[in-house]
Amino acid sequence: MATLPEIKITVYSDYICPFCYVGHHRLLRLRDSYDLKINWCFLEIHPETPAEGEPIDSLDYPSEQWQQMMANLERIAAEENIPLSPLSFITNSRDALLLSEASKHCGRDTFYKLHEKLFSAYFVDSENIGDRQVLNEIAECCDIDKQTIDSAWTDKKHQQRLLENFNSARRHNIQSVPSFIFGDRVLTGVVAESTFRDAAQQLASATD
Repeated sequence: MATLPEIKITVYSDYICPFCYVGHHRLLRLRDSYDLKINWCFLEIHPETPAEGEPIDSLDYPSEQWQQMMANLERIAAEENIPLSPLSFITNSRDALLLSEASKHCGRDTFYKLHEKLFSAYFVDSENIGDRQVLNEIAECCDIDKQTIDSAWTDKKHQQRLLENFNSARRHNIQSVPSFIFGDRVLTGVVAESTFRDAAQQLASATD
């Protein structure tokens, strides 16, 4: 079997961003053609939201704009067979992001198992991933040991990593999530799979 070309990508993302969820699915489809090495840089987009969550209409979006965004999201999800439940509440994502950072030390497979589960817990199962008890249960289902789980919220190196992500985003003039960096090319927002593939081909050609 031929070895797939390796490409390195940086992604700025948050587990409570619906377009990050869609972008995650589209991006990982490139695994059929490339050995993806992704630097997941997590950014907390709603730090003002309490961990117990708030109704989705607490977000400062005009009603018509929000409805249009959600209609587009639901259309994309249906067209591409991406599981999605109605989004009824917003929560604080900081603890989920810290848990994900901690899981990186458990290896690639464990990280991606948790990564997938955090997205699906919120966007499919409508679980509150701002709740540490919920996060504990998710992490345990992903075979993450208690020491690693506890370290997510006690070890300052994970908090430092989130700060580094924030500073890195500023250096790259990243204003929103999701943002995907393919070499010198930055893709932001709802990115079509075809655009991802074009950017990946361009990057692979440049690194040959």
